[in-house]
Amino acid sequence: MELERNAPPTRAITSGKYHWFSYYDKLQFDPTCRYVLGMEVGFEHRSPTAEDAIAVGVIDLEEGDRWTELGTSHAWCWQQGCMLQWLPGSIREVIWNDREGDQYVCHVLDVETGRRRTLPHPIYTVSPDGRLAIGTDFRRINHMRPGYGYAGLPDPNEDVLAPEDTGIYVVDLETGQHRLLISIADVAHIPYPHADLSTAKHYFNHLLFSPDGQRFEFLHRWRSPGEEGRGTRMLTAAFDGSDIHIVDDYGHTSHFIWRDPSHILAWAWQPAQEWGFYLFEDGSREVQAVGKGVMIRDGHCSYLPGNEWILNDAYPDEGREQQLYLYHVATGRKVVLGRYRSPEPYTGEWRCDLHPRCSPDGRYVTIDSPHGGNGRQIYLLDIGDIVGRSP
Repeated sequence: MELERNAPPTRAITSGKYHWFSYYDKLQFDPTCRYVLGMEVGFEHRSPTAEDAIAVGVIDLEEGDRWTELGTSHAWCWQQGCMLQWLPGSIREVIWNDREGDQYVCHVLDVETGRRRTLPHPIYTVSPDGRLAIGTDFRRINHMRPGYGYAGLPDPNEDVLAPEDTGIYVVDLETGQHRLLISIADVAHIPYPHADLSTAKHYFNHLLFSPDGQRFEFLHRWRSPGEEGRGTRMLTAAFDGSDIHIVDDYGHTSHFIWRDPSHILAWAWQPAQEWGFYLFEDGSREVQAVGKGVMIRDGHCSYLPGNEWILNDAYPDEGREQQLYLYHVATGRKVVLGRYRSPEPYTGEWRCDLHPRCSPDGRYVTIDSPHGGNGRQIYLLDIGDIVGRSP
């Protein structure tokens, strides 16, 4: 059942230059729900170059949406930005990636004192306790899928199908110490029952810690000569890189989110019911359909606190409209929050997906959208009346 309702209270919280936060699985809000992170740039509709820098900043929702610049980055892309996010549980520290000389790094900034420390490795996902981060090779990603890696440094393994010296690594966010956990070669050598991957070129993308920090999820992707598109399988591993488990090996896993420490919601293809959202149980082969007949298009999915509601969006339809909605898990009810037109220039690598993010208290949603006519900006929606979290 799909319900259209009056749009919830909505406002743009950025203006002037172009602003966005990017990916849906990062902490954009601080724990108090007052401060919202964002990125700022002076151009659109082209790929970033190594010389292009963005500003990273914070928006104060209680002071007229005042923007305060925190720093800059030369390691960013349109779809996932520079991995800007609050350190979990912290009301003071934020983290983002940058490039210094011939290496990618990450900065950890105390927004109150201005104290900043720089670690010699970029990050992708941060553990729930804020102590560790998992990263992968952004040079490899940029070579294999431009628009998701960073311009500036070439892939030293460009001609290697499955490198042994790069892959997924862990970084101690206090000391900066790191070590390789899983190489690309390690996973490429795991038998794949649906195709011959001996001539394919492999990489990793989309890493995310489980809510309890004991495991992380990642996508193993590849491109085979003479074939269009890419293959994908979804795997998990323990935080130390051991106990690798194949969650979905049918080749088409897309956007996903952890529901709890043992279940992952993902858009995927399964032989029984084909395309749809599925709930996978980590460590087993148990799979169940979610939102069948209602959540019918791929989107950037996440759970509101308590897991009663799923927040999701969709890519532009034939009229270039992007739908934003909530799905009530227990009843199968879909509540459309809005439809936002994405003008024609926002396509391909520099498209502007909504990438909806929820505040820690479950009351607010932010999206990135160019529908207002002044380029991509960040919008805030108050969904408290819908989900029962009004003050």
